[in-house]
Formats: sequence, C-alpha cells, structure tokens
Amino acid sequence: MTEFSSGTTEIDVAVVGAGVTGLASALAIAATGASVCILERHPRPGMDTSTHNSGVIHAGLYYPAGSLKARLCVEGRDRMYEFCERHGVPHVRSGKLIVAHDEREVHELEALQRRGTDNGVAGLEIVDRAFIVSKEPAVNTRFALWSPDSGIVNAEEYVKALLRAATAAGVMFLPGTRLLGADTHADGMILTTERESILARIVVNASGLYADEVSRTLGGETFRIYPCRGEYAEFTPAKRSLVNALVYPLPHRSGHGLGVHLVRTTGGQVWLGPTIRYQERKDDYENDREPLEAFAASARVLIDGVTIDDLRLSGSGIRAKLHPPSESFADFLIRQDRINPSVVQASGIDSPGLTSSLAIGALVRAIVAPLL
Repeated sequence: MTEFSSGTTEIDVAVVGAGVTGLASALAIAATGASVCILERHPRPGMDTSTHNSGVIHAGLYYPAGSLKARLCVEGRDRMYEFCERHGVPHVRSGKLIVAHDEREVHELEALQRRGTDNGVAGLEIVDRAFIVSKEPAVNTRFALWSPDSGIVNAEEYVKALLRAATAAGVMFLPGTRLLGADTHADGMILTTERESILARIVVNASGLYADEVSRTLGGETFRIYPCRGEYAEFTPAKRSLVNALVYPLPHRSGHGLGVHLVRTTGGQVWLGPTIRYQERKDDYENDREPLEAFAASARVLIDGVTIDDLRLSGSGIRAKLHPPSESFADFLIRQDRINPSVVQASGIDSPGLTSSLAIGALVRAIVAPLL
C-alpha cells in the first residue's frame, strides 16, 4: 500500500469482507503480484456465515448442471482437500449417506445420482442395508445414496489458515474497518473508513449478508440479499456414538435447503440442522428459536427413537440468499459489476460457498487480473 501526502492510501485491489469468499479471493489475487487489502468490519475474520454452518465439504451433486454452484463446488472441493492437507486444517473425507424410506424416494435418489454424475461427481452409488450398517449402524433405512467425496472441515481453523496464507502472500488485513462511503475516481474508487481513505483500482464485494448494501455504497448493481436463518441442535455426549460422519435426508422439494442433517464434527460433536427460516434482520441469531421437539422429529427421520432428552440447542447461522422464499434457486453472483466497472461482485454466496471458496477466489482473480 502506498500513502499519498493527502492521507489517501493507494492499493490495486480492496476486498470488502473477510469471510471465506473474501479471504480466498484476496489470496488468489495476491498471487498475481497485485497489492491487496481486506476491509473487515468485525475484529476477526469469518465471524458471520463462514463459521456459522455445518462445516460440510460438499461433493457437488445437488446443483443444476452448468451453474456456477455446480462447477465451483466440484472444483472447490478438490482445492479445499488439498489446501487443508497442506496447511494442517482439521478435516475428514468421511463420505455421506443420503437416505430413502420408500420406492418414491429411491427414485429421487437415482435422479440425484444422475445429476451429480452429470456435474462430474465420481463414485456415487445407491447402496443397500448391509453397506449402510457398515457406515452408520443407527440409521434405519434400506437404501441410500453414498457420496464418497463428501467430508467435514473445521470452518474456524480453515478461516485462520486462509488468513495466514493471505497475509504471508502480502495481503493487508484491516480488522474493525467498516466501509462508510465510496466515490468514483479516475483511477478506480476512493473508499472511506473510520480511519483513512483508500484509493483502490478495483473493489471486490465479498461482504456476504451485507453485499446488497455494499453494492449500493459502491454505486454498483442493485440486488437484494434475503437473510435465511438456520438453527442447530446438538446430541448430548452420551448419544454422539449414534453418528459416525454425515447422514442426510433428501433435499427439500422447495429448493431452499438440503434438509436437516446429521454431522459429526472434527471435534467429535454431533450437530443436527440446519432449519430454514427467512427473516428480515441480518443479525438475529437467537429470537424465537425452534423447539427441541422439532429437532427430535427431524432426527427420527434418520435415526429411530431420538427424544428431546438426547438433544440440546446449539448455535445458528444466517445464509445470504439471492432468491426470496417464493423461488427455489439463485446462482452465485460472481462477475464484473454491470454498472460500476471498478467493482467485481462475489455476492449471494450461500451453500456451497464454504466448499467452493477457493474456486470462487480463482474465478474472482480471473475477472480482476485483466482489469489491473
């Protein structure tokens, strides 16, 4: 970063938001030799959606063929496994079972298998009771879809590793730095924060739940982020042995989520969730929580006999969706802004955003590099 006598700091690329999308984008851009800074309103990176999720590494079987979500999930999955191995991030390539309970659901599993195969996901297999018991003895169903490349990552440790890698590559991390305003300039954008002004040739909008507001501040495209809260329950320590890895129902027919599922974390906890609730506020994680019985009922779809005594309420997260509850799908918004050419959007990054993050970063780099 270069500071002018006027007190304005000059940089090639400013990234707004230090979640996994912003961190991965900054890391990828820095590899080109460009100077990069990240503005983050919180005191630490990844404090919103990036660390309030299941920590699942998705294989890429759910998303429409040809979509960014399908392509970047498959690419990002492979990049994530390699990154986690190289940087010592706790993770497990555990595989996942998606269960069916009747003939109609078996047909849905077969359709999901075909979609995943079309997306380039290898090894998907409809398995029988003997296979299910070998993986998850407590799951009471006769048929399931086995996804061998699904896995689990410690999201908080992944965020820390991304930040370490980015700063080692020369990225300047500016925590507690809120974007207050922005003005166009002959050489890009002048960004105003509480402490300084930054002249950036390119600004990457990776601000998650607040991407719509940041886009307006930057004079970019108009779109709306719909906050969608997902809540979790946790199995009591005595019941954690019921789950070995990942167990999913079929995804919601509404298209709003993958269903309340079971996740054994890298730390040995077993989470059940997330639920789905569209809401107005982007910061409401706790009001009007789902009752434990609702979680127990969801658990019994996967494992017989679960009661509220086996569970306790856990955390919650908020997805940044680009579609309202009346619609079923919106793709990632990753492109040069159509109104302000100095802005690159990396917005609407809901699931599979964590899995896709390194692939998203590579795509953002490919967009940014010709603009510098």
